[in-house]
Amino acid sequence: MEKKKSLAKLFGVVFVLFTLLTIIVCGVMTYLNQTKIYHRNCAERLEELTSYLSGLIQQEGDEFVHLKHYFSEHTDEVQIPLDFRSDLPRAEKAYKSYLHANYPGKSYGIDLSFDELDSEAQKLYVNYRFEHWFTVFFDAVDKFHLSYVYFIYPEDAGAYIMNYMMDPTLTPKTTEDGKEIMFLGDKVYENPDEHKYMWQAWELALPPRGFDSLNNEFGYVYTYCYPLLINGEKLGLVCAEISVRHVISEILGMVLRQSLVSLAVLTFSTFLLYILLKRRIINRIIWLEQEVGKYSTDKDPSIAKEVMEKRGTNDELGSLTSRFSGMITELDSYMTTLQKVTAEKERIGAELSVATNIQADILPRIFPTFENQPEFRINATMTPAKEVGGDFFDFFFVDDTHLALVVADVSGKGVPAALFMVITKTLIKNRLLSGDSPAEALANVNEQLCEGNDSGYFVTVWAAVLDLPTGDGLEANAGHEHPAICKKGGAYELHRTKHSPAVAVMEGMRFRENPFHLDPGDRIFIYTDGVTEATNSANELFGEDRLVDALNLHADDDAYALLKDVRAEIDAFVAEAPQFDDITMLAFTYFGTEENQPS
Repeated sequence: MEKKKSLAKLFGVVFVLFTLLTIIVCGVMTYLNQTKIYHRNCAERLEELTSYLSGLIQQEGDEFVHLKHYFSEHTDEVQIPLDFRSDLPRAEKAYKSYLHANYPGKSYGIDLSFDELDSEAQKLYVNYRFEHWFTVFFDAVDKFHLSYVYFIYPEDAGAYIMNYMMDPTLTPKTTEDGKEIMFLGDKVYENPDEHKYMWQAWELALPPRGFDSLNNEFGYVYTYCYPLLINGEKLGLVCAEISVRHVISEILGMVLRQSLVSLAVLTFSTFLLYILLKRRIINRIIWLEQEVGKYSTDKDPSIAKEVMEKRGTNDELGSLTSRFSGMITELDSYMTTLQKVTAEKERIGAELSVATNIQADILPRIFPTFENQPEFRINATMTPAKEVGGDFFDFFFVDDTHLALVVADVSGKGVPAALFMVITKTLIKNRLLSGDSPAEALANVNEQLCEGNDSGYFVTVWAAVLDLPTGDGLEANAGHEHPAICKKGGAYELHRTKHSPAVAVMEGMRFRENPFHLDPGDRIFIYTDGVTEATNSANELFGEDRLVDALNLHADDDAYALLKDVRAEIDAFVAEAPQFDDITMLAFTYFGTEENQPS
């Protein structure tokens, strides 16, 4: 009963947490989604309005240029009444009447340019056109349902000062004759950190990709500025704002209402679901747990029959009960099978051990070797990542004076890679012994391996043939790691040459061959990618730089001590991390013959 109560309590807590988490997630997602939609709509409306007004202004061409330049030079003479809509016909009539009286028979824009007008005509024209554009701006605000729109230009771009040439929100001022007019030309410092997109639009003369969010005396607003260019001249920015504070409040209210409704619905639904689960599932789970405990204690196969008789409805729990009953029946035969599988696994392990020994026997394994050859010393090791590996090394005399060196890495690991390795090693050795150069040998082996290579294996190879009396050699690198060479008295450096493709990738390939020369005392270190790609627990690679550092740290070692010390450096770097790839290294020291020893 205690377990039953504990399980029921656990489910109750889960349902409560599920309800609360669902409400919170739904509320947050609704808020974010609605805010994103509104954010996008605001951006579209702001850009649409400012580009619309910029297009209207650009249609006037130089006339708006005249307005701006006149305003810059005669700000006080531009007087726009607060009721500019009603005053617009009067201003237009005053301008045209003056033009008719003082320039009879001439039309502005046809016979007269702005510069040809006298100061009074220019003043009347500018005030008339300002009232016109204020009307256009306000009509656009109503049309696009925004807060307001204004035109600004940099008074001092270096100091981030903007001149508000057309701004309906500024406090009006009173003239000497008592008329209330709009205050124009307010110069304001616009912080580039707060008005990033405003200054970006001016500097680049391109529509910005975003808008500035501001919280000022006009409320929380979005501001978008569109650059105005006429005949290639940057005049200023057409800017628009939209208030978003009330919209955010509405979104929050909607989220709250939705959360309350969801709370009521989920609470009722989860309560009903809990009662149903308790009766149909929880109680049956408790009973099944008791039967499992009984069998684990008594090991009585007759419990299977009792369980089947009381399994209940044919649902998932009923299926689980049936499977438990069947499990009891099958357990004895399973134990017998397990013993057979264990024996088979031991047999496979023994065979893999034999395969490991066979692979070790295939590779040169008696060191030191060639002790009767004073011209060189050589040592090599191969440590597979699994029982058997795909790396191999080889060295042998092609004739009395030529020594072949081979290090290779078959793609993949395990037994398949090991079999491919045996074939590759045999073919390369046969071709080199038959007199092929390294490149010729790889080309011939490539053709043989590509034939019937349905498994898609390939092998990277570094192969070289060295003339011991002269120290001259030929090497071929088929996609393999760069060897490290240490000249006598110098330091190990990677010998970088252009690679050829790996062997067995594609038929008909030719392989690049590079000459090299060793002087007495020179050393070569050849390896597979298991060295440089050894990985520690932080997922860092040992890498070429660490390898070169390790070689130079032990540069005075002979060919035998060097491999041991480099492997110690790798193990210290990798630490407890498992080995993922075969690690193969070959160290070769050239002493030369009496003929090429320095005198």
